Amino acid sequence: MSQLANAIRFLSADAVQKANSGHPGAPMGMAEMAEVLWTQYLNHNPANPKFYNRDRFVLSNGHASMILYSLLHLTGYDVSIEDLKNFRQLHSKTPGHPEYGYTDGVETTTGPLGQGIANAVGMALAEKILASEFNKDGLKIVDHYTYVFLGDGCLMEGVSHEACSLAGTLGLGKLIVLYDDNNISIDGKVDGWFTEDIPQRFASYGWHVVPNVNGHDTAAIQTAIDAARAQTDKPSIICCKTLIGKGAATKEGSHKTHGAPLGAEEIEATRKHLGWAYAAFEVPQEIYEGWDAKEKGAQLENEWNKLFAEYQSRFPEEAAEFVRRMEKELPKDFNAYVQTALKEVCDKAETIATRKASQNSIETLAKVLPEFVGGSADLTPSNLTDWSHSKAVTAQNGGNYVHYGVREFGMAAIMNGMALHGGVKPFGATFLMFSEYQRNALRMAALMKINPVFVFTHDSIGLGEDGPTHQPVEQTATLRLIPNMDVWRPCDTAESLVAWAEAVKAADHPSSLIFSRQNLKFLQRSDEQLNNIQRGGYVISEAQGEAKAVIISTGSEVELALNAQAALAEEGIAVRVVSMPSTNVFDRQDAAYQAGVLPANLPRVAVEAGVTDGWYKYVGLNGKVVGLDRFGESAPAKLLFKEFGFTTDNVVATVKSVLSVK
Repeated sequence: MSQLANAIRFLSADAVQKANSGHPGAPMGMAEMAEVLWTQYLNHNPANPKFYNRDRFVLSNGHASMILYSLLHLTGYDVSIEDLKNFRQLHSKTPGHPEYGYTDGVETTTGPLGQGIANAVGMALAEKILASEFNKDGLKIVDHYTYVFLGDGCLMEGVSHEACSLAGTLGLGKLIVLYDDNNISIDGKVDGWFTEDIPQRFASYGWHVVPNVNGHDTAAIQTAIDAARAQTDKPSIICCKTLIGKGAATKEGSHKTHGAPLGAEEIEATRKHLGWAYAAFEVPQEIYEGWDAKEKGAQLENEWNKLFAEYQSRFPEEAAEFVRRMEKELPKDFNAYVQTALKEVCDKAETIATRKASQNSIETLAKVLPEFVGGSADLTPSNLTDWSHSKAVTAQNGGNYVHYGVREFGMAAIMNGMALHGGVKPFGATFLMFSEYQRNALRMAALMKINPVFVFTHDSIGLGEDGPTHQPVEQTATLRLIPNMDVWRPCDTAESLVAWAEAVKAADHPSSLIFSRQNLKFLQRSDEQLNNIQRGGYVISEAQGEAKAVIISTGSEVELALNAQAALAEEGIAVRVVSMPSTNVFDRQDAAYQAGVLPANLPRVAVEAGVTDGWYKYVGLNGKVVGLDRFGESAPAKLLFKEFGFTTDNVVATVKSVLSVK
């Protein structure tokens, strides 16, 4: 075995041993795969981890994180021996699973198995789209690979099926996967629960497959990667037969190396077994020299800079646009553009479903955001996420719209990968009910502080006849609970455009935009009210006289709240109505603004067609919520709203009850 590979083995084993937790087996088993890929193929620059045209490397089996940290350290990234010694310690650069934003060179947060490969599909998709748009006359400024390591666990997860199936259909020839086929998972040998023919499975997806590669034979791995790189119209999977814990003196091939330290005695025995005559965390200079990628990386980036300089001279507008998008900058005067568009929306004053208002917003924003890449999980005519200049991505061509098929989880994880790659602004849609399928990818977007836009339509019992299987009740509330996720549920065309604009402007968090199936009335506002939409909650209708109570509402229920306000006014009871399209954004406002919208001395009633618990944060123990703490029924929407108490009379009665008025 190569001493270059052994450096990975011992750095990994020693770090896990020092932390007294971790996964040494996979890094030891994949060491030769890493040696070949990182020393002979991977184009990257340790001095500039964000080099635009770098190859992307994704460790989908993120529990094997020490292989990545070892590689980053050995090749010259800002990951020191001390960082390796702090593996799995508080605030270290080397957390238990790779985390985007913590460590230079980590392209995505992995750990939940299967999502890394799905992210990688998104990265390869972004590369395809950008290459199609920007490469000209032999000047390939976008020309890089996405490489993935994954294991049996990733391939058991359903999201890998969703993403890899689509990758084959779209012909992502720059995606190359190295499969650590060691036949082991936590419970032991996988023969009792994972027996499918992986090569045939991927062949059926339309992938180029290289089966039965000796994962410890560097020449065989090199031959397989060469074959994969030669296959330009299909993604490739290289099935590397490996032994988990390869090189361990007595535990080689055992599932006992998967998720526990080898033990001090086993590590010392392994040093002798492999002829590694160095202490823990000690790497000889000649090994560092064999791994060092700084000089090669600088040369690669210099060559690309020369290419890009020529591109700039010939295509200055395209070059400037490319840089703007890769730097994630909005177009100049974007805010002014939105304000002009908002005035036009208000002038039209359309009564339409907010899903249609969303489509109108997409149409408007796409004129100045060519980075938009939209999509839907087989619901485009219902979600209304296409626009006049959307063009489907196919195996033969790039575009700006992805037909994901019925792959909600895969869609969300692929969108995360596109956002991580940069240069595109992904959004994708499904029914709000099916956010449940996407949940872990939504959480990962929030965890990574990236900014895809998740679009959800058919937002409540207003869905109607499809019944409770398709009627979301708890989904909006639970989406609001995800840290760093902004959730918007607009009530009309104006709030819909503002929600879209705020989602586009978000730099460090994802957004979930929630829209209705049914038509909603346009509501007139003052300029001040329009400006306050972006603050998440605002007074949409002030009480006529001294306010006795506040009604808080969102989405389709805002009109209901206004009707109740009018009915109460006829009885001499003045109430304020607050529209709160985004509780998350409202919660970030200063205390003075919040108190101005929701005065502490006024009793409150919240109205939303969903579960009630979250609203007690705003109405208090003495307030009440008109909501829905049960599943829906199959019937026309108007009948359902009446059946479940979303009526003017019920809201009026509820307000009276908090005022102790009969």
